[in-house]
Amino acid sequence: MSDDTPATPPLSGTPVRTAQQLGELVRQTRRDQALMQADLAGLGNTGNRFVVDLERGKPTLQLQKVLDMLDLLGLEVVVRRKRGSF
Repeated sequence: MSDDTPATPPLSGTPVRTAQQLGELVRQTRRDQALMQADLAGLGNTGNRFVVDLERGKPTLQLQKVLDMLDLLGLEVVVRRKRGSF
C-alpha cells in the first residue's frame, strides 16, 4: 500500500521570524522535493554557495534572490499583522 502523505506537515501559516527559521524551512522543502543544493542552485541560476548560505540562515542575503528561491520551491511570503499588535 502506497502512502502519499508528505513526510512533513503542510507549511500553511508557518510563522518565520528569523533568517535561521527561513533557512530551515527552505532546507526541509528542498529535501521534501528530492532536490540537492546544487539542483536548486542550477534551477535558480545562482551559485551553490547562495543556497548553502540561505539554508544556514545568513541574514545578509539579497532579498530578491531569496524570494526567487522561495518561488522555485513553491513557497511565498505573506506579511500580516501579529496578533495583539496595534
